[in-house]
Amino acid sequence: MPTRSADIHNMAIAYTEAWCSQSGEAVAAFYEENASSIINGAAATIGRVAIAEEMQQFFIELPDLVLRMDDLRSGGNQAIYLWTLVGTHRETDNFVKISGWQNWLLSDDLHIIKADGGYDAADYQRQIEAEQSTL
Repeated sequence: MPTRSADIHNMAIAYTEAWCSQSGEAVAAFYEENASSIINGAAATIGRVAIAEEMQQFFIELPDLVLRMDDLRSGGNQAIYLWTLVGTHRETDNFVKISGWQNWLLSDDLHIIKADGGYDAADYQRQIEAEQSTL
């Protein structure tokens, strides 16, 4: 029988694949119906539908977004998920690469109850707005 850590690791792999599907609904399916998501200390987004809409904004901004799981640490019903995303910004055509993290509180059936995470928003914005060099 797989260990709890192995189950969480498999869930995190599937979560990463959902991000790469370009579907906010696919990502939100990993959350409890009334889950909360906090990004960079902003007000919590509550509920699977609202989380799907919030995640979809990343796919609108970066239509070729690819997410990579860099690391995962877990114990009991908590996990820390470290990630890097890359993509091309829709409006500026600038390549963006940013890393971040999420701290998850998980239900017994491995749905996210609460995700609290972040990334360097100033660096993300700088990459979007950077002037492209011409050769």
